[in-house]
Amino acid sequence: ADNLAEFHVQNQECDSCHTPDGELSNDSLTYENTQCVSCHGTLEEVAETTKHEHYNAHASHFPGEVACTSCHSAHEKSMVYCDSCHSFDFNMPYAKKWQRDEPTIAELAKDKSERQAALASAPHDTVDVVVVGSGGAGFSAAISATDSGAKVILIEKEPVIGGNAKLAAGGMNAAWTDQQKAKKITDSPELMFEDTMKGGQNINDPALVKVLSSHSKDSVDWMTAMGADLTDVGMMGGASVNRAHRPTGGAGVGAHVVQVLYDNAVKRNIDLRMNTRGIEVLKDDKGTVKGILVKGMYKGYYWVKADAVILATGGFAKNNERVAKLDPSLKGFISTNQPGAVGDGLDVAENAGGALKDMQYIQAHPTLSVKGGVMVTEAVRGNGAILVNREGKRFVNEITTRDKASAAILAQTGKSAYLIFDDSVRKSLSKIDKYIGLGVAPTADSLVKLGKMEGIDGKALTETVARYNSLVSSGKDTDFERPNLPRALNEGNYYAIEVTPGVHHTMGGVMIDTKAEVMNAKKQVIPGLYGAGEVTGGVHGANRLGGNAISDIITFGRLAGEEAAKYSKKN
Repeated sequence: ADNLAEFHVQNQECDSCHTPDGELSNDSLTYENTQCVSCHGTLEEVAETTKHEHYNAHASHFPGEVACTSCHSAHEKSMVYCDSCHSFDFNMPYAKKWQRDEPTIAELAKDKSERQAALASAPHDTVDVVVVGSGGAGFSAAISATDSGAKVILIEKEPVIGGNAKLAAGGMNAAWTDQQKAKKITDSPELMFEDTMKGGQNINDPALVKVLSSHSKDSVDWMTAMGADLTDVGMMGGASVNRAHRPTGGAGVGAHVVQVLYDNAVKRNIDLRMNTRGIEVLKDDKGTVKGILVKGMYKGYYWVKADAVILATGGFAKNNERVAKLDPSLKGFISTNQPGAVGDGLDVAENAGGALKDMQYIQAHPTLSVKGGVMVTEAVRGNGAILVNREGKRFVNEITTRDKASAAILAQTGKSAYLIFDDSVRKSLSKIDKYIGLGVAPTADSLVKLGKMEGIDGKALTETVARYNSLVSSGKDTDFERPNLPRALNEGNYYAIEVTPGVHHTMGGVMIDTKAEVMNAKKQVIPGLYGAGEVTGGVHGANRLGGNAISDIITFGRLAGEEAAKYSKKN
């Protein structure tokens, strides 16, 4: 057999997978995936049979209900979706190498006859609000619009939910929260505003930053009320105090937040359509939004009539061609992003008349593991890990802003560095156990042994850690002015993760106002069009602070949903 269909047909009929009429059920392949589960079991059940030493594709870190067809195809070779980011050997049967052949929005304009036929037909659906993108911003928008009385459709072009939000690990920044007060952390929206502006080199739109900081506590409260655990509060680069909220024990925040949002969307029976791409915002003769043209992977083009469209499509960090045009120094860089983050939402916004701003500001995340391509959260450094080079020496304040940390790492021998930590750091952040489990964090009972394993000068590394521990004891980092020294590195085993920067976040995007309304080049609102999350520009300026992305997507996603629902009621 050359594919799964040929394998299955040896002992099953076509109706084992397909509907009686032989047609695919919908773009989400709901019926087909149900048939897979009926034979093979749920993802969790299958994971019990596919355990490996370091990784298990079925023990997925993805939130939601991951469809079998996200990786497995029937009548053609399958592709491991994990391979879009990682470099592990999953050894999936009937598989081919990962590749993404997705036509751009401009290329899809060539489908003229198909598009005209779809637009000449009656709308496939009529709703109040269509949300494009199922990351944290999209789900927040869909839920808040629904709770405000709107009928909503949420579309997602990928086979899995969550966008980049599902990969976020560090935390959700918020100021003067109940969680901070319980830990006697003094903070304020004003201080969060100042830190965010400073981190963004004061290029940020102050009005948007004020929305971010002043609504941050409400966003944490909103998520908590829906079931999120955001009780752990840690430090991220560029913050004056601990304000990065995450689950108890320091587990990854992104997948948890998306799972909570997904569960709440399911409770509200929000119409979620996977493998469905937003192609064109439709407007009437007055320039007011009247709906959106979409293209389903299997069902093709159709249009949805809607009073409002919310673009929550993320950034373009996975599109290196686009990244390199704006910042040639990043040409050839790998990315921390999910495969759908190519910027097609920006093209849709521009075609609808939306203006773009701050596009030249692109951030590299300093700590992407060289082995496996795993993004290592900033919280590892925030909780006490240090960065050393191959010579075994520290070279930077580990919790400086991401742009400075990335530049410092690239200046080292081999353009990479090593995160060094001990069991005390490991125990403080449960996310670290995931890295160890994936085999990207080798360990030894001495720094000399660890250095020998990783090609680091072990003698110098031992001296560096001893020096760092003395700085912890003194309470002041006189070498690199690191503001927080949470713990000495002297407990149990030592660990090393080789890291290098990867393109991580695009600060620029479509221009919005404080109601999340998309604006044109004249700063005039496009009636009925909204934007939230990384697809927008102005919130983060020249550089985003760690922990501000989750805060951004929840705050502005929720705001966009409320405003779109309000707009729909009036129109």
